[in-house]
Amino acid sequence: MIPDPFSYLPTDASRTIDIQKGDVLFRQNETTSGLYHVVSGCVTLQRSSELGNTLTLHRAVSGGYFAEASVFSMIYHCDAICTEAGSVVKIAKTDILSAMQSDPMFSERFTRLLAVQVQQYRSHIELLAILSAKERTLAAVQAGYYDSTVIELATRINLSHEACYRALRTLCNDGIMTKIGRGRYVLL
Repeated sequence: MIPDPFSYLPTDASRTIDIQKGDVLFRQNETTSGLYHVVSGCVTLQRSSELGNTLTLHRAVSGGYFAEASVFSMIYHCDAICTEAGSVVKIAKTDILSAMQSDPMFSERFTRLLAVQVQQYRSHIELLAILSAKERTLAAVQAGYYDSTVIELATRINLSHEACYRALRTLCNDGIMTKIGRGRYVLL
């Protein structure tokens, strides 16, 4: 079952896609065709720099959405890479635009969804503005960003994985966190 407001769209407006780790749902500069809802698994939106560095723009997990801006854009502005197996629902751009024009209630609900996401993105920008790698890492862990690997955490908070590992080690040395296994840390 697809959540509101998309549950009000015609049933053929969406389709479920099974995903495997490493699958690519779309690439930067491809023509947009819809947005996605994660049923299970994980998808990251990534952009690579000219130097080959990868920046994670968004990490969508169960219950989350991604590629919302594609509804109002001609091309995707990043790559959508599956980092955990699961399934996603693709919701057709044309059906969303049609519902926005014909159904004020749908339009309002979709706008509310986007407004909440803007608030979340602003919080993320505030986190990225923390200059100290140790403080940024701690803030990210406290905000629930560390639910996968240290490398994934590092890309989400725009640090090298080496700097992120050093910050985690320092937080352990300071008695704020503890290491519970290889690449696994928890707050005390």
